[in-house]
Amino acid sequence: MQETNSEVGKALAEGKIPSGLLPHPESELLQFAKMLTISPHKNTPENVAALRHEGWSDEQIAEAVYITALFAFFNRVADAFGLEDPRL
Repeated sequence: MQETNSEVGKALAEGKIPSGLLPHPESELLQFAKMLTISPHKNTPENVAALRHEGWSDEQIAEAVYITALFAFFNRVADAFGLEDPRL
């Protein structure tokens, strides 16, 4: 299990969604969040319906949208002020 977690973490850090290492519903939710981050204008009601079909509730989908939007906001604020990761 530890190796799988490392593989998942590494893939996510590289901006990839690891196929086969996550349950399908989680993978689909991550694909949705990635789409909202990269090209939110491409979202359709069918995308949300597909998440519902995977078992996600409207509340869970909304929370994923809010978290994705907050990360985009924080990144844009950091970029606007030229903030850098102090660990680098």
